[in-house]
Amino acid sequence: MGLGEVEKLRGRSSLRRYSKRSSKLMDMKTPYFAGKLSTPVALDEALLKDMVSLLTLPSTNHVWPSSSSQLGLYKHSQFRRSITFVVRSEHLPSTSASPCEDGPGRRKLLALGVTVAPWLFMSQHAATFAAETKKGFLPVTDKKDGYTFVYPFGWQEVVVEGQDKVFKDVIEPLESVSVNIIPTAKQDIRDFGPPQEVGETLIRKVLASPTQKTKLIEASEHDVEGKAYYTFEFLAQAPNYTRHALTTVCIGNGRFYTVTTGANERRWDKMKDRLKTVVDSFQIFNV
Repeated sequence: MGLGEVEKLRGRSSLRRYSKRSSKLMDMKTPYFAGKLSTPVALDEALLKDMVSLLTLPSTNHVWPSSSSQLGLYKHSQFRRSITFVVRSEHLPSTSASPCEDGPGRRKLLALGVTVAPWLFMSQHAATFAAETKKGFLPVTDKKDGYTFVYPFGWQEVVVEGQDKVFKDVIEPLESVSVNIIPTAKQDIRDFGPPQEVGETLIRKVLASPTQKTKLIEASEHDVEGKAYYTFEFLAQAPNYTRHALTTVCIGNGRFYTVTTGANERRWDKMKDRLKTVVDSFQIFNV
């Protein structure tokens, strides 16, 4: 893709978002990136090209709507996770066991034709994964793109153009997690440079709008099964809010993975442990 095409993509300011299983669309204004891309000398041309690719995607520092209309959209969407079950028979005995309880109670419900939310009766593989997951989180595994992570229970999935996965809180507009994937010829995130330099470039040019003031708080590197990951903690300040965010990046399967989560600065102390659990749980696997 030429730089001229990139400039055209940057000029698009309207992003359409919608609930995964709802036909109702919501038009929103989301900043795209403008201006020439600059990068520290220590970063090579390969990073520059990948940065340009990332610039064609919407900012991961979204302000999600929290209006009652959106809440209604989730409420009536088929995608909404709920423990409510539909009873197909006329009556359930009052002594029936809990739907998620194993044993005779569960068999009675099944015999009566009760349809329960799918996540209550997970496959053996998913159940094993869930058993290893911290309480209050739900697992996500993308077998096609080769990654897995957890997100806080209660967050809803939304579809955002240009992003692979997005889960968000329906009340707090700044609390979300998003996964972006772009192709790369590199084999290791360390090929792009040390964590500090990569973090500063990503935050300034990709992870925040150019109108926001940013500050890199910490950049670190960790290894999972021989694969290097960089994690950045940073602030993105807009005129009416400040988002405290965490991003983890890594490379594998010919892909550059970016997962970002965050919250309003005023809620950081309350949310930081949960958000750190999200980015720490992100892992890639071979596909």
